[in-house]
Amino acid sequence: MYNVTAEPGLRFKLVKYSEKVINGDIVACEKHKWACLRFLNDLEREDTEEFPYIFDEELGQRFLDWLSSFKHRKGILAGQYIEPDIIQEFIFGNIYGWIHRDTGLRRFNKGYWQVGRKNAKSQSLGGVGSYEGSAFGELSAEVYCAATKKDQAKIVWDEIDGMIKGNEYLRDRFNVAYGTITHLKSGSIIRPLSKEDRKSGDGYNPQCGIIDEYHAHETDEMYEIIESGMGARPQPLMMIITTAGFNLNNPCYRVEYKYVAQILDPNNPVENDNYFVMINELDKGDDIKDESVWPKANPILCSYENGREYLRKRLKAALDVPEKMRNYLTKNMNIWVDAKEDGYMDMSKWAKCKSEVAEEDIDLRQYPVWVGVDLSTTTDLTSVGLVFKLPEGKYVVKQHSFMPGDKLYERMNSDNVPFSLWEDQKHLTTTPGAVVDYSYIEQFLIDLADDLVNGRGYDVQEICYDKWNATHFAQIMEQHGFEMVEIPQMLRHLSGPTKEFRASVYNKKVIHFDDPLLNWAIGNAIQKMDAQENIMLDKSKSTERIDPIAAIINAFSRAMSNETNDLSSHFLNNWGF
Repeated sequence: MYNVTAEPGLRFKLVKYSEKVINGDIVACEKHKWACLRFLNDLEREDTEEFPYIFDEELGQRFLDWLSSFKHRKGILAGQYIEPDIIQEFIFGNIYGWIHRDTGLRRFNKGYWQVGRKNAKSQSLGGVGSYEGSAFGELSAEVYCAATKKDQAKIVWDEIDGMIKGNEYLRDRFNVAYGTITHLKSGSIIRPLSKEDRKSGDGYNPQCGIIDEYHAHETDEMYEIIESGMGARPQPLMMIITTAGFNLNNPCYRVEYKYVAQILDPNNPVENDNYFVMINELDKGDDIKDESVWPKANPILCSYENGREYLRKRLKAALDVPEKMRNYLTKNMNIWVDAKEDGYMDMSKWAKCKSEVAEEDIDLRQYPVWVGVDLSTTTDLTSVGLVFKLPEGKYVVKQHSFMPGDKLYERMNSDNVPFSLWEDQKHLTTTPGAVVDYSYIEQFLIDLADDLVNGRGYDVQEICYDKWNATHFAQIMEQHGFEMVEIPQMLRHLSGPTKEFRASVYNKKVIHFDDPLLNWAIGNAIQKMDAQENIMLDKSKSTERIDPIAAIINAFSRAMSNETNDLSSHFLNNWGF
């Protein structure tokens, strides 16, 4: 069925392992099962016109034999030779075993493994780095252990260095000097790489890029440096190994995790035959106190009693001290948690407020609207927030932002978000030149209140603004007949509306249309608190832009305290609330 030879080898072992995972004989999460199903399906269509790849178990075994030549460096097995766990055999047997039938080049040039802490991540990456930077790789190969900070980049590099030095047969074949491991015969090098080491990615020609704990990367800069430099290599490899994290705006979750989950999902049309994926995590609904589900996120750690005891101790500490629970969920149970330190909003609750009805199918002109403006600086993002007040204490919120056209691509590079796409989606307007032309914002608000296309505009109650940089703007808008209200940007003035807006979200009294720019801004928001527990958004500590949510809170501060006509609750039923 899967072309398994009579002689049990790596192919036979991985087929049997996959069948046990899928059948439930081995405890595994849904995405782990999908990875095994993908492997079996690939064997079914092996060496066809549709799928021109073959599984060479000798090549897969060669890497595993290489890994077995090293000794454990830490823990209860320190000093003993590594015996790869079955999941390591599955992952790296796949990555190194599949080749193109015509060229003999490896199928997978990218790999992603998400698994809980202490499941041999560094050991596995150490094996990959030393293998790719030795005679098994290409001549003059370049291997980079990439991270945003030098200390993090050195973790895997140190693991490679230690593994080589601990191997009596290999240590003389490598030289270590000035932060570079050099394989003497092939001239290959292994180096740590961080933003602190370079001004640009020019000159790098990676055979292999290793990214450890990608969840902690605030941007995809190092990822792009590695990937963009691989074009001249016939069979490069980028290997990403990470735990889950607690900032869902970082690229690991926002881009990579969502993408690789689609690759695995047999019901999703997204395919990428050159990207290997393994995800070990708890499934939705699993109880973290139920030890029987722990192997889903910890396939290696839960294979021995000391590993299970480690998890028991970590769980007890997390239950006793709530501040430790975030790390337990992300690092040990491999669950993505949107709970960055001092983060303002639980984004899972914000997501539940998404309207079930498309924006274009709802006429918001029947509701009074308060407008908030955050003018920011003339060279930055400037936002208008709209808060529509519905019956029964519910609100609809929207935003529209403005950015200087000359700064668009500069901001895309610095912020690592798709502003040009958001402009195409009508969430953002670029104004000519290098500074925001406030006349565009003025005209946007005038058009809002006097919609000639639809016959009547929106029922604008007030325009709420931060007076910083807005005195002239306020005067112009008053001349156009708008009621202008200054919102002092101080804790005692903004604490109430900032808390109340969040409470309204948590109570599902806020409706939004899944605007990605607004989602991004809310996810960026950090709060600050004084001794009396007054809070407001902290622009100084929000490393990414929060202008759209700041504008909405300015508007909400007035909308929440003003009474409107009693409208029929009939309209609310149309929203799915």
